Amino acid sequence: MAEEPNSGPTESILTHGNLNRAIRILAVPMVLEMSMESVFAVADVFFVSRIGTDAVAVVGLTEAFLYLVYAVSFGLAIGTTALVARRIGEQKPDVAARAAVQANWLGLLVSIPIAVIGVLTAEKLLLVMGASTELASYGRVYLGIALGGNLVVMLLFINNAVFRGAGDAKMAMWSLWIANGMNLILDPCLIFGLGPFPELGLKGAAIATVIGRGTGVAYQVFRLFRGRGRIRLAGTTLRPRLDVMKRLGRLSMGGLAQQLVETTSWLILVRIVATFGATAVAGYTIAMRVLAFVFLPAWGLANAAATLTGQNLGAGKPERAERAVWITAGYAAGFLFAVMLTFIPLAEALIRLFTSEPEVVKIGEQCLRIISYGYVFFGFGMVMTEAFNGAGDTMTPAWLHVVTLWLIKLPLALILANTLGFGPTGVFSAVTISYGILAVLAVFIFRRGKWKDRVV
Repeated sequence: MAEEPNSGPTESILTHGNLNRAIRILAVPMVLEMSMESVFAVADVFFVSRIGTDAVAVVGLTEAFLYLVYAVSFGLAIGTTALVARRIGEQKPDVAARAAVQANWLGLLVSIPIAVIGVLTAEKLLLVMGASTELASYGRVYLGIALGGNLVVMLLFINNAVFRGAGDAKMAMWSLWIANGMNLILDPCLIFGLGPFPELGLKGAAIATVIGRGTGVAYQVFRLFRGRGRIRLAGTTLRPRLDVMKRLGRLSMGGLAQQLVETTSWLILVRIVATFGATAVAGYTIAMRVLAFVFLPAWGLANAAATLTGQNLGAGKPERAERAVWITAGYAAGFLFAVMLTFIPLAEALIRLFTSEPEVVKIGEQCLRIISYGYVFFGFGMVMTEAFNGAGDTMTPAWLHVVTLWLIKLPLALILANTLGFGPTGVFSAVTISYGILAVLAVFIFRRGKWKDRVV
């Protein structure tokens, strides 16, 4: 006998009962999920840093292009989470399953041109980012593999968005744990040639990442078809449905705009840092990986807010959705405040875990400290923007990103770094200031409450 919609205990607690318990049920596995992703980010650069500064610089420049892949993936994921969460809240799991299938089709279609461009023009792309001829030649294989295998990134984030929207946070957690656990095992084996594995150096790092994420996708597919979660594709048509894809695409456009604005702003930011040399890029890259270690768990809390918002709006409980967002924002800000108190005095020691080169350490330390000053604001901004997304109001965060990241962050970075002569520290200061402004604006708009009336 088929399970009745909304019969699971987790689904009921998300829209009924103790709200703090509902947040914990979602947030704990989501924080653990994002923690593993942050471990991956740090571990990857840890192993690559053993090859040399040029290898770290290639990873940093490649990350700028991968941000574009992440942008598209997260954009589709935002629309997917909103649609799935709203349908689950309305007790329509069959409609949510159809949306999950079409989200995967969209991911496949979008990944193909990215892969082709990445494989054919990898060296030219690195040159555009300011790499020297030698560095571009050295890093072209790494970038080609990373972009050529972008499909596994797309599907990994899209399917986890399905799980999160349905409230199956543990499945999303295990997907990333499996993916990144496999990468952690393969990274040293393929980079340094441990045991029976060939020594592939920087190329091995790229291959390890693609295989690891591909393993995570295989687990997701198994759980979607054979698992006992709220979204099950068994019996669901797998053929492409243009009408559903168009609806999902429209919903995802705001999310895609958010991610593209943020991603291109970071890409340009790396380009500005690159004008100060490979040492500056290496220090910036290491610091940002360390920062990712704490930002991603905070994103876990933000994702919990998105799911709670969508499901409670679907269940006709907008006030409960609002309370969930404020509580979750408080948790995120408190967590990041504690991290700030740790990072500021230990910045140099943390960077020295990855490199001993004095100039790289100096720049990485400056980056870590300066950005840490804005952590509390970052916590509120992350949760508020994801709450808008969970409600299906993806355009409000998109405009917030345009104003604060394009119109404030980038011009400010150029002025502080070049016009006023602060160098890389000017770039880092621009990041802290712009995200602080984003948080203040997001809170102001959230309090107005128009997101409660959004139809998805």
